[in-house]
Amino acid sequence: MTPILQVENLTKSFGDLVLFQNISFGLAEGQRVGLIARNGSGKSTLLNILSGREGYDEGTISYRRDLRIGYLEQGPHYPPQLTVLEACFHHGNDTVELIKSYEQCLATPGHPGLDDLLLRMDQEKAWEYEQKAKQILSQLKITDFERQIGQLSGGQLKRVALANALITEPQFLILDEPTNHLDLDMTEWLEDYLRRTNLTLLMVTHDRYFLDRVCSEIIEIDDRTLYSYKGNYSYYLEKRQERIDARNAEVARANNLYRTELEWMRRMPQARGHKARYREEAFYDLERVAKQRTTDNRIQLDVKATYIGSKIFEADHVCKSFDNVCILNDFSYIFARYEKMGIIGNNGTGKSTFLKILMQQVQPDSGTIDIGETVRFGYYSQDGLKFNEQMKVIDAVKDIAEVIELADGRRLTASQFLQHFLFSPEKQHSYIYKLSGGERRRLYLCTILMRQPNFHIVDEPTNDLDIVTLNILEEYLKTFRGCLIVVSHDRYFMDKVVDHLLVFKGQGDIRDFPGNYTQYREWKDEYDRRNREQEQQVNKPAEEKKGKVRLNERRRMSFKERREFEQLEQEIETLEAEKKAIETALCSGTLTVDELTEKSKRLPVVNDLIDEKTLRWLELSEIEQ
Repeated sequence: MTPILQVENLTKSFGDLVLFQNISFGLAEGQRVGLIARNGSGKSTLLNILSGREGYDEGTISYRRDLRIGYLEQGPHYPPQLTVLEACFHHGNDTVELIKSYEQCLATPGHPGLDDLLLRMDQEKAWEYEQKAKQILSQLKITDFERQIGQLSGGQLKRVALANALITEPQFLILDEPTNHLDLDMTEWLEDYLRRTNLTLLMVTHDRYFLDRVCSEIIEIDDRTLYSYKGNYSYYLEKRQERIDARNAEVARANNLYRTELEWMRRMPQARGHKARYREEAFYDLERVAKQRTTDNRIQLDVKATYIGSKIFEADHVCKSFDNVCILNDFSYIFARYEKMGIIGNNGTGKSTFLKILMQQVQPDSGTIDIGETVRFGYYSQDGLKFNEQMKVIDAVKDIAEVIELADGRRLTASQFLQHFLFSPEKQHSYIYKLSGGERRRLYLCTILMRQPNFHIVDEPTNDLDIVTLNILEEYLKTFRGCLIVVSHDRYFMDKVVDHLLVFKGQGDIRDFPGNYTQYREWKDEYDRRNREQEQQVNKPAEEKKGKVRLNERRRMSFKERREFEQLEQEIETLEAEKKAIETALCSGTLTVDELTEKSKRLPVVNDLIDEKTLRWLELSEIEQ
């Protein structure tokens, strides 16, 4: 493969804070690399350095000549008065600068250098730039090219910035959190687009499904050092744990030897002759290894939750709309104790508004929401908490509580609690304005958990949180003894923590699905496939399905379908029992060879039947009985 980038001995620091030191790596044509590190370790800084937007202390960066580079920054900014199309010409790239030079030449008397500019415009296909911009904006579902940037939502702004990065068809694409603020449809579109192209890719993302399916190599910055793994995210997890185990074993061996050597070093100088100088030098090398951290610092989210009663909340005939956009229309729902609900839907369908109505931050147009007396909300909002920038981290936490009680009865001081959130004693006494975006989100999460809620409402928790934090947050929410509502575009996160989904389809159409996101996606793909087949059979387009505004306002089940539904429940139960019996028999060790062969052949048949009948059961469950 042809090399396109080589980084040698790169070092970057801010004052006394060293982000990375003497790191080296290279990228070749067609490589797809994911960059992983804890918040505050310099991921975005490294991408800014590679894109030329930020300097560095030491080292060299070498690119292949004439390499076209595209860069999507984490928080794109455009002047609010620009239109969407004008924004595509705002951030300078080689093609845009060439177009500007051409326009300046036409405005100059005599048109100096016009022939050369015309040749370059042809070579760079600059004549097609505006058409390309409109085409890719349309693919990203941005069709109002004259709309001002200041009127766009966060997701729409991210799509405009993404279009900017893709218009010039870069050979090397740098992406910083590309899925932040993108809805699920757009995330899957981008995932498919990147898998089909042959460009070289370096990206930072918290979306582990996205990382697993797009990247074939992972590089990690840990303790100022860079590690490389030739595989996808799943492979990285396995090999990283092997590296940590090997390092911990090395440190443990060094500690055992260190105690022996320390005793020798403490003897009187007379006990050591000049011939043992090499042993003294080896001792100091050994000491450096022995004093390394032997644990993988992780957040331990075992905060005690307060008691919650049987009544959580009841929504009764709730309606809410903004202008001509209907969010809730005659919505009724009774939330159960310990329920863990996920909410999905495209941007603008009202997911965050629904949460704000539940939190009584927004009032419904009509209807009521009755909250139980024992409910104590912990609301992790998409907007985050507005901290006093001039406060120190430790002071912001102490304003809430000096001591925090954990689920196992232990009590931690505010400083000890912050260390569980990867805030070292030095970082605790830093001012909040010095924190990275991810560190602020981690501090925000810390302040919520300190209040010991029994009902977590979590709106886009994966934006700006590193993967290490997300893994531990998932484990905490899975075992959380309380209620949970999650709004997220992170498919992996949703699969791990929720029991069922509310699907917001827009204009008040809300459907309840009994499963996680992956199961929903499989059902929806199968449902769409069957609809397409039916359309082809009748050779005419199916009528557009009109949105329903309440969960119980669906087509009623026919007598035949009701009988089939009831029969499916019995058949699935019977098949599950047969599956369990076969698995028990296979593990018993008492079967003959013929019996073992017969049951081994029967097991995959039973599994296929269960999948087929469950899919049909889910399809029928969408119909009102």
